[in-house]
Amino acid sequence: MNDASKLQVTLPITPDTSAAVASSAMVREGEAAAGPDIKVAARNVDVFYGDKQAIKDVSVDIPERSVTAFIGPSGCGKSTFLRCINRMNDTIDGCRVTGEITLDGLDIHDPSLDVVELRARVGMVFQKPNPFPKSIYENVAYGPRIHGLARGRPELDEIVESSLRKAGLFEEVKDRLDGPGTGLSGGQQQRLCIARAIAVSPEVILMDEPCSALDPIATAKVEELIDELKANYAIIIVTHSMQQAARVSQQTAFFHLGVLAEIGSTQEIFTNPKDKRTQDYITGRFG
Repeated sequence: MNDASKLQVTLPITPDTSAAVASSAMVREGEAAAGPDIKVAARNVDVFYGDKQAIKDVSVDIPERSVTAFIGPSGCGKSTFLRCINRMNDTIDGCRVTGEITLDGLDIHDPSLDVVELRARVGMVFQKPNPFPKSIYENVAYGPRIHGLARGRPELDEIVESSLRKAGLFEEVKDRLDGPGTGLSGGQQQRLCIARAIAVSPEVILMDEPCSALDPIATAKVEELIDELKANYAIIIVTHSMQQAARVSQQTAFFHLGVLAEIGSTQEIFTNPKDKRTQDYITGRFG
């Protein structure tokens, strides 16, 4: 029996959770030994909505070509912090962000930085699928077209097909690309939104509870897709499902009351957490 199968799982024991942690343990050890480069770094980040502080002194490193999961109870600040990474909080009146967040060492709040370019480099997939009221083809083609990534229709066709294939959707929709994106099932719509995000060649993909509105079969497809995409992107996923975090991520961060209580390898967080708040949360004592 290998070491991974002997690990005592701190999560409430279910077949899904224990299998997810154990089956990926050896892979994560190999990835940790390789020492992936840091793609996104945050230092001493605070977020305020008016006078209310939502995020308190958060510092975290996000490695490239891996999946980082943000977990924690509702209202703990994990989605708020996620939106800081591509400056989506800029669109909220009264929201103020302090501290430093860098992408490849460059400050994302530098006045000379084009926010539109930042959001192309840091794509986002939201909680509920939100396809444009356009055809499946145009949903994917829209970003590359406005960013000038294609010099003509043949190149655009190639980007659309490649993005849909990466999202595991092309074979299901190749005969109805002119059909409305809103006519797809919920799981297909979410994969369409993922295809739309990767069509502009991002470097980081943010996912805010991408499976919360999906059934188990659609959720499994999205999780398989996340596992495939991590070979090329830094992915950050906010999830309320600890089983999902255990299945898809290599690093997990636990947020509590606006504070980053603990961060570490997913295997370590779920089997040997150092902070009592983390242990209480993942064992179901609160949440």
